[in-house]
Formats: sequence, structure tokens, C-alpha cells
Amino acid sequence: MTADLAILYEHPQWFTPLFAALDRRGVSYESLTTRTAFDPADAALPAPLILSRLAMSAFLRDAEHPIFWAQALLARWEMGGARVLNGTPALAIDTSKARQLALIASLGLAIPATRVVHRAADVPAAAATIGFPLVVKANIGGAGAGIARFDDAEALRAAVADGSLPTSIDGVLLVQDYVPARGGTITRIETLDRAYLYAIDVAGAGAFDLCPADACQVPGSAITMTATEPPAPLRDAAEAIARAASLDLGGVEVMIDDRDGTPRFYDVNALSNFVARPLDVLGWDPHDRLVDRIVGWIGEAR
Repeated sequence: MTADLAILYEHPQWFTPLFAALDRRGVSYESLTTRTAFDPADAALPAPLILSRLAMSAFLRDAEHPIFWAQALLARWEMGGARVLNGTPALAIDTSKARQLALIASLGLAIPATRVVHRAADVPAAAATIGFPLVVKANIGGAGAGIARFDDAEALRAAVADGSLPTSIDGVLLVQDYVPARGGTITRIETLDRAYLYAIDVAGAGAFDLCPADACQVPGSAITMTATEPPAPLRDAAEAIARAASLDLGGVEVMIDDRDGTPRFYDVNALSNFVARPLDVLGWDPHDRLVDRIVGWIGEAR
């Protein structure tokens, strides 16, 4: 074990800016891909500090995705004494939108009305308790995948009958009220070490399936991202969620319900893929602050 830091990742391009920022600071690190095997009896660690950059959207890129494999690997490193940033407690939240909503609600914060099912046949009955329009979501999603809107019971029953409902790699679905986001905008609040870092407003058609990560956008997309400063109650709520979810680094998404003005938190994302062109959008580069904190974590882990 010679490196100060190991980074576990699966996306081939997303973390180039992070690696460049670490190189500029002279931080010793080892980059680890998920295309390997591990020995559960081996207590050796790649570094005393490990940063997990595993994306839930990994299943979109590879049918033989590493999401559940990584749960066991991170746990083994933790058992060996490593400090794992966004380790197994955070991953447990990241891999379940149902857990995310339960955690958010336990903090006294508003969420969209939701029912959680594990059988497609139970979706219509769950929908009847919510009303239309609604969305059906995969419990494990990513990049806006696994979400479909239904405006009436007939369309929903037809989707159940013909097997065209969204699916989740864990077999769990969420039936959720379609919240009309004020101005068609959601806010992504980023946190670092459980503290507010920055926020962006994300606007575009169909706000229920927006993906704030820039890498999820397609050429010609109408999605826009603008720096914003959320009111203090929203920043405080995001920090409370980050603490409860054990997020060393991550984003929380909220939208204002246009029907009554209620902020409804609906997503926790442990993969904080910072906004592209940060100097243009934010006026500063969050990678620099992340590396500052990583250097501090390295010192604490030694």
C-alpha cells in the first residue's frame, strides 16, 4: 500500500477533471476500475483512504454492472480498516430511492406521495391511492432512466398488461405523485463533508426525469443549468439529509410543488458529478475544494 488515496470508479470519462485536480496538487492516488476480481479473505488495502465514485447508472452501460459487487468490496475494505468515502452506509441509500424517501421523511421534510411495490400487478392498486397524473420509477435508476409518466388508470393498466412498465434491477418500483415543479425547474444542492457546497437550477421539458449530471445530456438537449443560492431552509435540509445518509460527497434534489409551494425532496445522489464548465456556471471550480478536503481526509486517515 503506497498511495495515499484510491479511487474506485467505472465510468471511463467522468472523473478526468478530478484526476487532473489531484495531479495538480501532487496527491498520490491509485485509480481502480471495477473490471477486476477481489479476494474476500484478503485484508490488504489499496490505500488508507478510498473514494467510491460508483454511479447507479452503471447498469445502463453494462448489463453485468458492478453495483452489488461493489457493496461487498467496499465492506471488505472497511473491515480492513480503510476510511471509505461514500462507503457502505451511503451506498445503501444511493441504491434505493425508497430508502432515500423514507430517510427524508424521517427528518420531517416533504416528499412526493409515494407507494413502493415489488410486483407489477400491485401498481394499479397503489396508483389508486395517489391519483393521476403519476410516475412509475425504478428503485435503482440513473441518468433519468426507469421513469414513466401515466395520466390515467387505463394507460397504466395497459402498461402492466403488456409488460412495458419501467423495471428496476432489484425488482422494486415506486408509484409516485407527479409533482408539477414550479417553473419546470428542480434544484440540485451539492454537499461536501455534509456541508453545503453549491447549487444549480436544472430546467427543461419533463422535470420528473431530468438528470443534472452533464454527462447525461445529449447534443441539442433543452436542459439548462444555472447557478443558484437556495434559501437557508433548503440548504439546511440538504445538509441534514447528507448527514443522515452518511454522504461525504453528494447531491440532494428538491423541487417546489407549484400547487402549494411546498419544497419536496425526492432524490439523494452519492455520485457528485460536478457541473461542466464550472468557471462559467459557478465562477469557481468545485474540484479544487474537493481536493482540499481530500488532502485533509488523507491526513486524518494516516
